[in-house]
Amino acid sequence: MMPPSRRGATLALVAVFALVWGAAAVPAGADTYPRQPGIDVSHYVFRLALSDESDGIEGEAAVDVRVLTDGVTALVLDLARASSETNGHGMTVVEVSEGGVPLRFEHSGDRLRIVLDPPGRRDERRRVTVRYHGVPASGLVIGPNRHGDRTFFSNNWPDRARQWLPVVDHPHDKATCEFVVTAPAHYQVVSNGLLVEETDVGQDRRRTHWRQSVPIAAWLYTLGVARFAVDHRPPWGGVALETWVYPQDRDKGFQVFAEPTVAALDFFSSRVGPYPYERLAHVQSNSVNGGMESATAIFYGDESATGERRERWRGIIIHEIAHQWWGNAVTESDWDDVWLSEGFATYFTHLFIEHAKGRDAFLAGLRADREAIRAFDDEHPSYRIVHDNLADMRQVITGPGTYKKGSWTLHMLRGVIGDEAFWDGIREFYRRHRDGNASTADLRRAMEQASGREMGWFFDQWLRRGGMPTVRGRWAHDADSRMLRLDLEQAQPGPPFRLPIEVGLEIAGEEDRRLERIEVSRRRQSFSFPLERAPRSVVLDPRTFVLMDATIVRAEATQ
Repeated sequence: MMPPSRRGATLALVAVFALVWGAAAVPAGADTYPRQPGIDVSHYVFRLALSDESDGIEGEAAVDVRVLTDGVTALVLDLARASSETNGHGMTVVEVSEGGVPLRFEHSGDRLRIVLDPPGRRDERRRVTVRYHGVPASGLVIGPNRHGDRTFFSNNWPDRARQWLPVVDHPHDKATCEFVVTAPAHYQVVSNGLLVEETDVGQDRRRTHWRQSVPIAAWLYTLGVARFAVDHRPPWGGVALETWVYPQDRDKGFQVFAEPTVAALDFFSSRVGPYPYERLAHVQSNSVNGGMESATAIFYGDESATGERRERWRGIIIHEIAHQWWGNAVTESDWDDVWLSEGFATYFTHLFIEHAKGRDAFLAGLRADREAIRAFDDEHPSYRIVHDNLADMRQVITGPGTYKKGSWTLHMLRGVIGDEAFWDGIREFYRRHRDGNASTADLRRAMEQASGREMGWFFDQWLRRGGMPTVRGRWAHDADSRMLRLDLEQAQPGPPFRLPIEVGLEIAGEEDRRLERIEVSRRRQSFSFPLERAPRSVVLDPRTFVLMDATIVRAEATQ
């Protein structure tokens, strides 16, 4: 996801319900979504009817579940209910059934509780069908695009799938899905996965069927219904490559999306692991301003295909392709770990720039992010990347604290354990959790195994603490003892950070800068190095691996 979205700048990420119908107790440190541990949803089939006569949708969702424990009496789904408080927007459930037999249900707020009759037995497979209708308050945006043409585009992130689909609207429960959409025949329909069917069904209407065969979280389910120009590029390693843009933007739009795609797929697959899906499509949409990483069919804002601000859109394209690995294939277990999606996609965009344009361009991006983080920390000094619950995230989830500081945390981890261990850990993390869920603790385990080092201090310091260090230094060279003395102070509020730092010494007659490694862990510390003569300069963190505000000056030389 590249912020901000067109609608709903302030997102209500979670509702805490007085009645959660048997949901499990929330572990300490986890977000507050009311989980149902006895149920695992494996597959959805969404049958939707759309029209030009109204913004209402007619829906039928077949929900396949696996029962995990004996005696499960209910299936609970998220679905926004129409009410006077929402001006009638929302969904009204008409019927819930299993095998054609009606089931009792209760629809209150955004929760649909379905009574299983008989109760579920362990390892049993059940299919429940929900029939409903309504006008979405959000999640599915119905209205004119930049050319004034009527369109239907989803934007489910982070928990707006419930506004138009009955789902477990949380990243911990991933499932495969199908969209079977009947709409006026002058529209084309794009969704996740591969196209199964397009059939004209009479009365100037067409049925389109898409199937996603790899499990994904509900926020990644996607639907676009509009007039499109579609570009089918040569497949990449068996992966179908497509671009869907408005017909008016065809020529420039095809060019915008064709250029970076193959290069990004080559880089991420070679450095991380295999691309996880059968298809990659870029879709112009009016439901987002930046990008939305929906699996296999990425959405980009209305202005993406105009050919303007091409470098900006190139960065967004790389970011959203990176999400196919991070967020989509490896999905955070709960929203407190959203940095595993957004911080990763941000850093892997920088890594692609390092690969494609060189280290100077890479460092320029990191330094620009550092300035944004500094300004963000000034405004939100207690913000932590990993949160205790979703309430901490409401106003700042799309800010630099999650994206850019999360990215910098990965960069610092790379600096601490080294390139080889970093990439070994990244590949193992992806291999273990592809098509599943992962937590920050899972990442830590992978990195500790790859590096052979205990990293709890690092993860706690950078992910569970706010702010960034301010380091002030003075250096002096003693000609008699032939020693360089370095005095450092951490000047930020709060306790000192633990900072492994490189010190760069530029010495006359030596072509390469000499590097010394120190660890700063106290408020004030001094270090000494043997050095025959005074250096031309002393630089803290010359390779830019530490997120800090650092200055160093020369003191009076000892005579």
